[in-house]
Formats: sequence, C-alpha cells, structure tokens
Amino acid sequence: MNKKINLSIIGTRGYPYVYSGYETFVKQLSERLVLKNCNVTVYCHKGLFDKRPKEIKGIKLVYVPTIETKILSQPIHSFLSIIHACFSNTDVLLVVNSANGPFGLLTKLFKVPTAINVDGLEWLRPKWKGLGSIYFKWASKMATLFYDQIINDSEEMRKVYLDLFKRDSKVIAYGAQIRKSKNPDLINKWNLKQREYYLVIGRLIPDNNADLIIKGFLKSNSKKKLVIVGDVPYKDSYASNLKKINDKRLIFTGYVKDQDLLAELYHNCYVYVHGHEFGGTNPTMIKAMAYSCAILALDTVFNKEMLQKGKFGIFFKKEFFSITNQINHCEKENILIDNLRQDSVNGISEKYNWDFVTSQYLEVFNSLVRQRN
Repeated sequence: MNKKINLSIIGTRGYPYVYSGYETFVKQLSERLVLKNCNVTVYCHKGLFDKRPKEIKGIKLVYVPTIETKILSQPIHSFLSIIHACFSNTDVLLVVNSANGPFGLLTKLFKVPTAINVDGLEWLRPKWKGLGSIYFKWASKMATLFYDQIINDSEEMRKVYLDLFKRDSKVIAYGAQIRKSKNPDLINKWNLKQREYYLVIGRLIPDNNADLIIKGFLKSNSKKKLVIVGDVPYKDSYASNLKKINDKRLIFTGYVKDQDLLAELYHNCYVYVHGHEFGGTNPTMIKAMAYSCAILALDTVFNKEMLQKGKFGIFFKKEFFSITNQINHCEKENILIDNLRQDSVNGISEKYNWDFVTSQYLEVFNSLVRQRN
C-alpha cells in the first residue's frame, strides 16, 4: 500500500475560490485526494480572501501575497509559492498553467518531484500579442524541459506538445458531474422561456468568438433569444463593443456566479453554442454535455475530440455565415436537436468522471514519489 503523500498544488487563485476551470479542477481534485491517502496543501492568492482559515475539508491552505496586475499577478504568486513549497515537507508538487514553465528549474534544483498541467495553446490567444505570445510559447517549452511529468487534458493537445516540443505527456481529461434540471423557474430572472434561447458561456475575449456568434445569429431567421453569459474583469474595448450591440434578441447577463442558476441556463436552452478556439477539454462544453445540451461548436480538433467527431454535437466554421446557416438548420430540425439533447450526456464517458480523473492523478503522484526514492 502506498504511504500517505504530501501534495502541494500551485498556480490557481486558490481554494475554495471557484472562479474558472482551474479553480473548479483544484476543488474537485483536492477534495477527493484527501479521501485517497493524501495530505493536500493548496496555495492561495492572499488578496482574494477576506477570511483565511488554515484548513477547509481537510485541505491545508497557504496564503501568499502577490502584485495584483493582469500580467504579473500569477507568475509572481507561483514563484513565491514554489519557493515556499520547496522548503516544506511536500513530497510532490502539482503546478497548473504553462506560464509557470520556467519555475520548474526551482523544483529541479530542490529535487522536488513535480507534475505540470499545461492547459491550452496560450501563445495563440489574441490577448497575448507580441511579448506575451513569445513568453507563453517559451514557458511551455521550459515546462517540457524542467518538469518531471507533463499532463495534458486531451489527446489532440498531447499531439501538439509532441510535435512542437518533442515531449510526450500523460493525458488526463478535465472532469464533469452529470446533473438534471432542478428548478427551471430560475431562468425567469431574464424573462426567458424553456427552449426559446441559444446560450453562449465564456469570457468576452476574441478567441471565444462571441462577436462572430452574435453576428451570425443576428443574420439568422431565428426568433429566439441569444443569451451571452460572461464578461471580463477589466476595461476592454472588445467586450464593451459587444455589449453595446442593440438588439432585443440579445441578453448579456454578465457573470453568473450562482451555480444552480447557471445550470438551469444550460438545462433549458435550445442549443448551447461553443466558440472557444484554443484549448483541450473545455470546462464550459464538458458541462454542456453533462447537463444534456444540444451543442453547436466551432470546428476545431479539440472540440471534435470532445464531441467524438459529431456524435454528440454539430459544428460551424469560423465564418459568420456558417453560424447563420447552422442556426437556420437548427430552427428547422427540432427532432435532431431533441436527439442531440438526449444523447450529449452519453459523451461523459469514464475519462471525464472526476473520481477516475483523481485516481489517474494519484497514480502520477505515487509514481513520481517512487522514482525519487
């Protein structure tokens, strides 16, 4: 039997600060790991927590300060956290986000076994133009040189790392929890009716293609609404310009932090429209599958992998008229949409099950500890 290992998790905003995919990942993983022979410590952004308990649900919490800027906040926090962890009793480190790639040099010097979940193709995202793009690609390369185990959440992302950086990785998908509708009346907040709206969820950034989806939708024949959930936490012309579009069919909700309310928006939409361009297993689309949505997704290798090449959804090209055509198609094909809605949850196979995901991570951690010993 494996001895109880001490694991430190670094690179997110912290626990239980559920804000995005990485924070959800850390919550689901760490809560299960404490039940599976693991002492778990999560490093948290000190400034984001008014209350700072030392432990929640058996998970130890360390609060580390940083400089709160859009670009430097996470790297500085990760650097200080890794230094702290290397001087602790940790047996193994899990780092998330390829931006932390260069800090693997520290864990090498201190001989602390470390795995890194590298996420998506950050260097291709429009928000990281110029130096940002160069840094992310370089940092991802450094991750493949310094860390003991590279983890990707999709087979297609594994191929990218093999091709670009000549380093293989372990594929462990992001998880999902299957859920049924519990309180459909919650959508009345926006005067919405069941199956009378299309749904988009994600940050209002160019690589999620909300502008393209909105333009394509408004040129379609649909009389339904288009509900756009999400925003950005900073002043941004792209997001502002989208919210200025004046059409009675558009509803911008901003952030929806109530998870039950968000779930009902998924459950009761006619079609969930997914425009995310860069990344592996996307948290918002895996949720759409787990919540039984009919899905219309951007045609990328990552989305095709998740939807099994069209078995659990349909696709549009990165052209507004392709979206227009597909929405007009969806309007006519009620039976197809009903079938997609019934089938999509079947795409949540074992590899997307959080318990299975956790057991795979635990195998990696135990293997790294054994190698060191």
